[in-house]
Parts: sequence; C-alpha cells; structure tokens
Amino acid sequence: MRKVIGMLLVLLFAVVLVGCGNNTLNPDDQKIVLITDKGDITDKSFNQGAYEGVKAYAEANDIEYGYLKPADATDADYIAAIEQAIADGATIIVTPGFLFEPAINAVQADYPNVYFILLDGSPANVTDGTIEDNVYSIFYAEEQSGFLAGYAAVKDGYRKLGFMGGLAVPAVQRFGHGFVQGAAKAAEELNLAANAIDIQYLYTGDFKATPEVQAAAATMYANGVEVIFACGGAVGQSVMAAAATAGKKVIGVDVDQSGDSTTVITSAMKNLAGSVIQALEALFETGKWESDFGGKSVVLDASREGVQLPIATSRFTTFSTADYESALAKLVDGTYEVSSTIGAFGDDGTASKQFETTQVKVTVILFEG
Repeated sequence: MRKVIGMLLVLLFAVVLVGCGNNTLNPDDQKIVLITDKGDITDKSFNQGAYEGVKAYAEANDIEYGYLKPADATDADYIAAIEQAIADGATIIVTPGFLFEPAINAVQADYPNVYFILLDGSPANVTDGTIEDNVYSIFYAEEQSGFLAGYAAVKDGYRKLGFMGGLAVPAVQRFGHGFVQGAAKAAEELNLAANAIDIQYLYTGDFKATPEVQAAAATMYANGVEVIFACGGAVGQSVMAAAATAGKKVIGVDVDQSGDSTTVITSAMKNLAGSVIQALEALFETGKWESDFGGKSVVLDASREGVQLPIATSRFTTFSTADYESALAKLVDGTYEVSSTIGAFGDDGTASKQFETTQVKVTVILFEG
C-alpha cells in the first residue's frame, strides 16, 4: 500500500509540474540590463526607445534594471559588455540592433539561465548560427513604417523628398525602400505627372550627429528638398538643426520625435518599447516564454501593431487621421503590398530601379563626410 501511495504521489507531483510549465520569474531575483549598440540611451531613437520599454516595465514592477554602453562597436566589446552585465547580476539582457547577432550567437549557450531579447536581429543569421531557447528575436516591418511615411508626405503635398540614412544595415535599408514605395503609391493614387516626385537618397555611414551630416542635410534643402526622412539615430539631430535653419521639414524614425523639434511632421515608428514590454510580460506575468517567445524569431508588422505613424502628434496640413487609418488598414489586410527586399539601393552609389516608377525619380548622393 505504501508503495502504491508513493507512486501516486510521484505521479501527482509530475502532473503538477506539467501543469506549471511556463513558470514566471520572481521579480525580486531578477535584473534587466540593456546594452546599447553604436548609439546610447539618449539618442532619441532606437536605443532610447528600447530602454524606455525596459525602464517603464521595471519601474512599474519594482525590478532592478540598468544599462551598459560597450567600449566600442565590435563583437568582442559586445561580448565583454554582456559578460560584465551578467557578472553584475543581470538575468535578462536586452540588445537593440542586428550588430549584436554574432555576440548573442557566441554567448547564448554559455548562459542558459540568462534571457536575451534581441531587437532587429537573430543569432541564427550568423554563419552556422542558432537560436537557443533563452533568446527571443524581434524584427519589425520597417518597410511598412517607411511606406506610411512616404505615402503620407506625398499625400500631404510634398514633392521634393530626401532620405538620409545612417549605416546601410538591413533595417535602415528597409525603411528607405519602403519610403520610396509609399511615395510611389501616393503618386499613383493622385495621378501625378511623370517625375513629379524627386527623392534625394543618401547614407552617412554612421549613426552620429556631426557638422558634416548637418551640412549634407543643408545641401539637400538648398537643392529644393522640402522634407528629409532622417533614418539614422542621432543623424536626425543634425537634420533637424539644418531644417530649422532652412525653414524645412523632417520625418523622424523609430520613436515619436515630434517633441524634439517643431520641424518634425511625423515619425516612422517601430513599437520598440511595447515589444520589449511584451517580452518581459511573458517572463514575469504570462509565463508564455517557453511556448511563444524563447527560441523564436518574429516580425512585428502593421497587423501585429509593430509599426505606425504617431498620427495624434503629426503636423500634416491635409493628410488626415481618416487618411492614415485607411492606409494602415490596407497594409493590415494586404491591399498595399510592400517589398522588404534590400540591396545596393542607395548604398554603393547605384540606384536599383525596382522601386522607382515613372512618377518617382531617385537620385543617390554619395556622402562626403
């Protein structure tokens, strides 16, 4: 009888364990650390947007948190920063940017009890790379966000556009390519004449605010550009300064940048803070990390509230909330199809024709910084 009772207890314990799969974490035992890429948490863009998600969730739930800035933007320095964060007690590490792919691929198996949230990248993208169960990889449909920005700008009456990206990395390329496609769709719907939309297209090769970047933006404005999509972290600060001097306009990126300058008419946003909070909720509240997050890579598009324009704070003249909601709905239901293809477009001085139309002409400019 004792043996039978013992076996029943073992079976009951096993059932309880199965039923309690996807355990949540105890906030008292955890520390969340964000590690920046080439920018910092005050870049008013990608790093800051991700950090705001960490900060908001941690403070609301009384969880220890912080950030580290690596010594340099190299794989070795990223790995060193990750190891330093873990040595300092980090149990959850948030890394914004595809530049972290090799570092996460290198450390993920060594620290199975540390959770990694990687934005805009996956360790599986590295040659012979994998994604372990302690890693959640988030991508965003930047091409859709860029599409909305280009579409809205042309619908609002702008005809001379500029795109100023930072590094020609996949996320930035998708923003730019989507911007061109959105402008083309709006031009088509408005039945504009051939070459009615002119887009000057440039990469600065970095995410820094510099006098050279400001000068390049000033030159674009002097050449007739009315609004520049500033898609490169702190690059936007230089573009805003040039726009203020020239009396021209800016489209921000990643987060709502309307508060940074009155020159910003809208921003091509990614739901950075929201996606970080969602991943943290899976760990601390829902217990769904194992089933829905860990070891997975997702793309957050318009249908998953991953991209948007901050229409409530946008400074459009004629493009209305109803116009925006209509365009967004067409992205969600697939009426508007936006290519995510990336390549040499605006990268090496040659312009791919795949996104140009008879109504939209793209001129690629080489940055002289």
